[in-house]
Amino acid sequence: MPPAHPQIPAHVAIIMDGNGRWAKDRGLPRREGHRAGAESVREVMEACKELGVQYLTLYAFSSENWNRPQAEIDALMSLLDRFLDEKAKDLAKQNVRLQAIGQLERLPAKTRGKLNKIIANTAHHDSMTLVLALSYGAREEIVAAAKSLAQDAAAGRLDPETIDNQLFGTRLQTCEMPDPDLLIRTSGELRLSNFLLWQISYAEIVIVKKFWPDFRQGDLFAAVKEYQGRQRRFGAL
Repeated sequence: MPPAHPQIPAHVAIIMDGNGRWAKDRGLPRREGHRAGAESVREVMEACKELGVQYLTLYAFSSENWNRPQAEIDALMSLLDRFLDEKAKDLAKQNVRLQAIGQLERLPAKTRGKLNKIIANTAHHDSMTLVLALSYGAREEIVAAAKSLAQDAAAGRLDPETIDNQLFGTRLQTCEMPDPDLLIRTSGELRLSNFLLWQISYAEIVIVKKFWPDFRQGDLFAAVKEYQGRQRRFGAL
């Protein structure tokens, strides 16, 4: 059962880690770990919707993941295609909006086309927003935002003295959503892996030792319950 408490994070972000190790422990190819992780995505989406979470951001494919063996990249893109095919009707039925962040132009044309179509078709949905971080890197996002501001300043469209945290945030890909309240990382690793570095400045972080394919609704509820027990100070005493 979900934790009974009114303090529900508006935005949950998850680093879905451990697919490869999950597969290795079972003597399976890495792609089977990614395939198994898709079931965890389904359960977490349902759990977040049940709790009333407004935004769920999943770190699905990092900019560094392009350095993996081509066979694994191809398998991941194939799984993403299948996920988009299977989720299109579910997202419509559940009134869930889909968005994506990252260097989407690097995705295969077929995948990008499917993604853009679902984003357009679900734009009016308002029960929850699912954000897929694809070909995403936080440093790249921050550099792009800085370049954008620098170009405007050089062209005389912007006074550099007016640049502050709020203005900088408007140049990030997440500018239309709240910063994450809760960041969950699976597999027990204690690093951020270039994920939403600006946005998670004051997020509560919960580390779960389970590999992502073993993460289920109960684990999400437990993470939210731990979040509810934290006192968020945002730098104050």
